[in-house]
Order: sequence, then structure tokens, then C-alpha cells
Amino acid sequence: MPEIQFFQLGATALAVSVVVSLLIVLSQKWHGGLSHDHDLNGVQKVHTTAVPRIGGLAVVAGVLLGLLIFRRLNPSFLNETRYMDVFMLLAASAPAFAAGLVEDMTKRVSVRARLAATALSAVIASAMLGATVSELDLWGIDALLMFTPFAVLVTAIVVAGGSNAINIIDGFNGLSCSTIVIMAGGLAAVALQNGDNFVAILGALGIGATIGFLALNYPRGKLFLGDGGAYFLGFWVSEMAVLLLVRNPAVNAWQVLAICAYPVIEVLFSIYRRKVIQGVSPGAPDALHLHTLVFRRLVFKHVTPDAKRPWKRNAAVPCVIAPGVAMCVGVSAAFGGSAPVSFAIVLAQLAIYVAVYGRLVRGRWTSNGRVGAVMRASAKIQ
Repeated sequence: MPEIQFFQLGATALAVSVVVSLLIVLSQKWHGGLSHDHDLNGVQKVHTTAVPRIGGLAVVAGVLLGLLIFRRLNPSFLNETRYMDVFMLLAASAPAFAAGLVEDMTKRVSVRARLAATALSAVIASAMLGATVSELDLWGIDALLMFTPFAVLVTAIVVAGGSNAINIIDGFNGLSCSTIVIMAGGLAAVALQNGDNFVAILGALGIGATIGFLALNYPRGKLFLGDGGAYFLGFWVSEMAVLLLVRNPAVNAWQVLAICAYPVIEVLFSIYRRKVIQGVSPGAPDALHLHTLVFRRLVFKHVTPDAKRPWKRNAAVPCVIAPGVAMCVGVSAAFGGSAPVSFAIVLAQLAIYVAVYGRLVRGRWTSNGRVGAVMRASAKIQ
């Protein structure tokens, strides 16, 4: 399939997403009571005004309507089987997206319930598309993955964990979505290297719809992705990763992990930090993620506040993190064809993360495992 068609497909999804995002923002006086993020005092919050957090609707619309419109304009685009496969993946995403969207509107859906809904989406995708991990390049585990129920369970955990990881890094304008665009681009590039147009199409749709949403989200933060959007995009990219492995035996699991390493390392390190170091629940929200430390330690120090652009500091965080993510993904996609090399790239990213995190925290842990008062008392400025 010519590269121009991938670009046109992504552009169609982008256009739909922009239009729907704009409609959400312009109509917020009617739905703001449900859609606004009124919790401005949460420990992980940095914004100061209520904003609609249902941007996931625009992303889903971009993927769905973008595909429909492009297929209408290009009847020869995809064969019928692959065309329906995209819709089956969208159908499978429904539980994950719905759980997040309900949480956006009610604030009453627990993290456990959202994870369960996302795991259910993964199980549905496994049944409908055969998206079940059968090899992870891990001695012993690969033998167990030959047992289908175990393989489905592992796939559900991987997809739910990946989706939650995107939700965790969704703290600043443009951060989670720029990460999604970069990771989807890396996975699509590997797919094209292996002649897998279907996964590349999923990437084009996801990238286009996400960039369309970013038009209203970055830098001013007129619209938030919300849990619905974060879980949907996390599910979409996680399924791209699973399908890339399932459909292309030549692709090794470590290369896929290397491409998706940043949010995965963030969530695993957060669990370790909370449970082992701080002795609190792994699901408890806090303001000690890498992106929050970047905001408070780097952006606060080096970016001058601007009364005319109160979003300036918020928008600076992706400018610090996204280039590093892009460099790691680019190296992984270009040179991670062998498992040993990809494994080394994963270890390098882990070492970089820990080193940067330690530098930002500056080792100020108190005896009870919590960061010192200077971190807890950091001011919240948009």
C-alpha cells in the first residue's frame, strides 16, 4: 500500500477528531456539569480551571469516522476482512472506553473496575482477532504461553497494564498524547518493515485521531483526554503491540517493549516506589511521577511564569520528556531487530529513567519512606 494512503487515512482521522474536539469545547456550557474536571485540589492535579475531560470521544470519533469516510472516498482501501477487523478492535475497546468515560462523568469508577474493564476488552480482542500473546522471549514463560488460558490471562494483564500506564502519565497538556503518537509511530514503522499493513493502518488511525485532539489540548488545555481517552488510546497501542507480535513471528517482544518502555517503566517504578519505599497502596495518587518532578524541579525553575499564558509551564513538560521518548523509540525501531539488542535498549532506558528520577528527587527521602516536605508542599501552578 503506498505511503500516501497511510498519510491520507491519518489526515482524515485528524480532521474528524479536530471537528469533534471543537464541538465539545464550544458546547461545554451545556454539558460542563458532567464533563468538567471540577477536582482542582487532587495531589496530582496541576490545572486551575474546570475543563471538559471527555476528549476521548473526539479520539474515538476520529478513529471510527475517519475510517468510514476514508473507505467511502477510497472503495479499494483494504480488503473486507481487514476492514471489519478494525471495527472488531473498536468493538473490543468498548468496555475499556466506557469504564473510563463513566469515571470522567461520575468520578465513581474505581481503578480496579477500570482495569477489569480493560482486561475484558483484551479478552474480547483475543477472541475476535486472535490477539493473544504466544511468545515473550522469556525462558519458561514461553512454554506456559502454549497453554491458551494462561496466554489469554497474560495478554489481558499486559493490555490492562499498558492502558493504565497511559492513564498514569496523563498529567500535563500533550504529554500522554505525544507519547502515544511516538509509540504508535514506532510500532507502525516496525510493522511496515515486516510488510504488516494492518498494524500500520491501526497506527495511522490512532496517530491522526490523537493529533486532532491535541489541536485543542496543547498547549492551552482547552480539552482534556480524560480516563476514557487514556484507556482507549492505551488499549489501542497495546493491541497494536500484541498484534504486531502475533502477526509477525520475526518481531521480538523486547523490541516492542523497548518502543513502549517509558509508560511501562513509569507504572512499574511507581508501584515499587509506593509499595516498597513509601509503604502505601500502589493505587494511591501522588505527585511524585517523573513528569511531576520535571514540572516542579525543572520547569518551575527555568520557565518564567506568564500571566497572559498561564498554561506556559504546564505545556513545557512534554517539551522536556517527548524528545527523549522519541529518541528511545527511534533507536528501538531502527536497531532493535534482534532480541539481545532490544534487551540492552530496555535496560538502558530503565537506567536512564532511574538516574534522571534520582537526580530530580535529589535523594531526599525521609525515614518513613516519603519525600521531604519540600516536595509535598510544592505549589500547584498551571
